[in-house]
Amino acid sequence: MLRGQVADIILGAVFLFIGLAACSIAAIRRRSGVRLFIWLGIWSALYGAGLLAQSPAVVAAVPHSIQMSVPYLNIVRAYLTVVVGLSAFLELSLGKVRLLIKILIFAGMAVALAGIGSFALGGSADKFIPYNNIVVVCGLVVLVTVIAVRKLSKQFLILRNRHVLAVGTLVFAIEALWVNLSRPLHYQTPRLLSHLAFAVFLLSFGYVAVQIVFASERRLLSIENELEVARQLQFSILPTSIPEVRNVRIAVAYRPMTAVAGDFYEFIPVDQKRVGFLVADVTGHGVPAALIGSMIRVAMQSVVACAHDPREVLRGLNRILFSQLHDQLVSAAYLWLDTENGKALYSAAGHPPLLRWQDGKLERIESNGLLFGVIPDPDYPVCDLAIHPGDRFLLYTDGVIEPENASGDCFGDRKLEQVVRNHQSRPPSELSDQLLSEIRIWQPALLDQQDDITLIVIDVV
Repeated sequence: MLRGQVADIILGAVFLFIGLAACSIAAIRRRSGVRLFIWLGIWSALYGAGLLAQSPAVVAAVPHSIQMSVPYLNIVRAYLTVVVGLSAFLELSLGKVRLLIKILIFAGMAVALAGIGSFALGGSADKFIPYNNIVVVCGLVVLVTVIAVRKLSKQFLILRNRHVLAVGTLVFAIEALWVNLSRPLHYQTPRLLSHLAFAVFLLSFGYVAVQIVFASERRLLSIENELEVARQLQFSILPTSIPEVRNVRIAVAYRPMTAVAGDFYEFIPVDQKRVGFLVADVTGHGVPAALIGSMIRVAMQSVVACAHDPREVLRGLNRILFSQLHDQLVSAAYLWLDTENGKALYSAAGHPPLLRWQDGKLERIESNGLLFGVIPDPDYPVCDLAIHPGDRFLLYTDGVIEPENASGDCFGDRKLEQVVRNHQSRPPSELSDQLLSEIRIWQPALLDQQDDITLIVIDVV
């Protein structure tokens, strides 16, 4: 008797192993295309477990408690195999075919619940099998039709190699139809033939799944390489060093949210006593925002001559960028420091306020015009400030004040000002590090950084 069950035991073990391996790989990878692997894995594991459960030798070898669950395993496999198979096919389908597959899955689930429920209540296990077979036949008809017709497969399937899946589907469909048609004739199809047909179908499906995943991996790798190039280009347009200005100490903190960011900063050192600081924030993130950042860098070369006039710097940048921004906007702030004459000039374009610490008091300085990209030639009011040794200025983007904690509360201006007050005696570099630390603590530990962060701390000494 055991000799006649060897094929079932071997194939069952192989299908079960393949199924568990596919699910494990999908769980480890967690990348695009893995859901197809999961469904194929469950499908193979169900089929393999069913073969093992139908072998008296295997059933006799397991503990009695497991033997009691074998009938339930068989009924679950009988009804749910089609649902799992359709779910795998769903991952390859598009448009109306995808909708049709969803309907068949819903029908299969309804039949499965009815059949399993009937069995659990003591009814016949086979009562709803004819309805289950109808779902199987409908699914095969849809699958064969879509794969066989080239135009339909191009329109409704995600396939790189239609022919491999077509062969596997054809073999499985012929075998399934033959089994269903031969029953009224009381002809018993050899079990090994059914198992081999399923193996061919599963292998063809698996081959397609591997192709899809590999193509996705190559695409993701290409994107990652492009992002790395973009990141390197972006860092190449940022200042490579902090300018040396007499009686001024400067610290910069720059933390992009993703590989490439929408924040930008620049220095315009005129001499050792005068320097301009620009901070800009492009709406959005990623490559599009970073490209605009590179445009700002190029545009800065055109406004160097008027570095002493914040109004003209911002107006010049807006004029250059206006036609290039399309639907995006840019906020910016520009601070001009003249330590020889003891004055500072400040203006902004829809940007968070400048913070100034002077004589033990913290002041918010707002002098805003419109964001870049709203109108061609807006005006930007300028704030004239007297500076003295001991003054501290803080330029920053909204990534500093907008991070939320677990309760949904923003870090905000008040928290920012509190950190600046509490650490006003520390050097600029230590204050910038402390701010970054406070922001990290404020955000939930499991959440990624919520926005690009740029801040410049400037001390007059």
